[in-house]
Amino acid sequence: MGNKIIRVDIGVFAHNEADGIVRTLQGLMRQEVAGLDVRVLVLANGCKDDTAELARTFARSETNSPLGVSVDVAELEQGGKSRTWNRYVHELSRPDADVLVFMDADIDIPESDSLLRLVKGLTSNPALHAFNSHPIKDIVFRPENLGLLDKAIAMGSETLNDWKTAICGSLYAMPSARARLLHMPVGLAVEDGFLRAMILTDAMTADEDFSKIDGGDVFHVFASERSILALIKHQTRIVIGSAINHAAFTALRAVPLPQRRAALAAAAGQDNWLAEVIRSQLPKWPYGWIPLHYLTKRIGFIAQQPRKLLHPRQMFVLVLGFGFDLVVYINAQIKMAKGVGAGHW
Repeated sequence: MGNKIIRVDIGVFAHNEADGIVRTLQGLMRQEVAGLDVRVLVLANGCKDDTAELARTFARSETNSPLGVSVDVAELEQGGKSRTWNRYVHELSRPDADVLVFMDADIDIPESDSLLRLVKGLTSNPALHAFNSHPIKDIVFRPENLGLLDKAIAMGSETLNDWKTAICGSLYAMPSARARLLHMPVGLAVEDGFLRAMILTDAMTADEDFSKIDGGDVFHVFASERSILALIKHQTRIVIGSAINHAAFTALRAVPLPQRRAALAAAAGQDNWLAEVIRSQLPKWPYGWIPLHYLTKRIGFIAQQPRKLLHPRQMFVLVLGFGFDLVVYINAQIKMAKGVGAGHW
């Protein structure tokens, strides 16, 4: 984009974030914005606390943004990240925004030039549809005084996927024109995985193209789960959400190719679309509600690494991680059989 001022909207997805929303906004105000026209939009969705009011009070302060970054608040009665994603992209972002940034309200961005580098990383390559920030657990970023469980969690934190070709839902950027070609079905539990598939396949109209997503040296820090039960609950949501995404992909592929993008847009306007997909697609023989891939993917990821880089610690993490994945897999099968699915989280 040369020397042109780049108009950037930052959508901060906030659901019951009263405890941390002011701290998050203060952190954004410390970001360098030279060459950018930045607007922060707090997407307070389905909140039962004071998230929206605290954000509005912050926005009214004349001293919070010496560099001229504006802060607006959208208080949305209905919650859900995929529903809120649709509203941000298609209704609430500025029509003339060049770049849309998607950010969770509970992350920390330690470096003051991260926003600039995120936008530069995206706009420097016109072929990109999305550019990721690297998500790092707080117990990895600040490894002091960790217990044995925390150390095990930290060791296993990079053994599930390649973040550069994923969509890291807590912080990423998209060209607005690319984002506005897509929609999300309401009720997704893992909306970033669904978005990734839509980007890579151009809304299920082409073969996967992994060059559309990348990441650079930008990173952000998020709070890790710190107990076994919390970890199981979190990962169960991920596995169930991924299985639901798989069912949705199957439903979209059943639509004639020229109509798939329109079908996706229509699905975003129907609250019961995803529930109907689950009823029609799952369970499937022989794996039931959850495909076997979600039990074996950690092994597959490590197996792809060069053998010379494998060492006893990685093998220990693999064995420990597989045991954890097995518990999650069984738990997810049971919960889906009991009706836990679209819109539960």
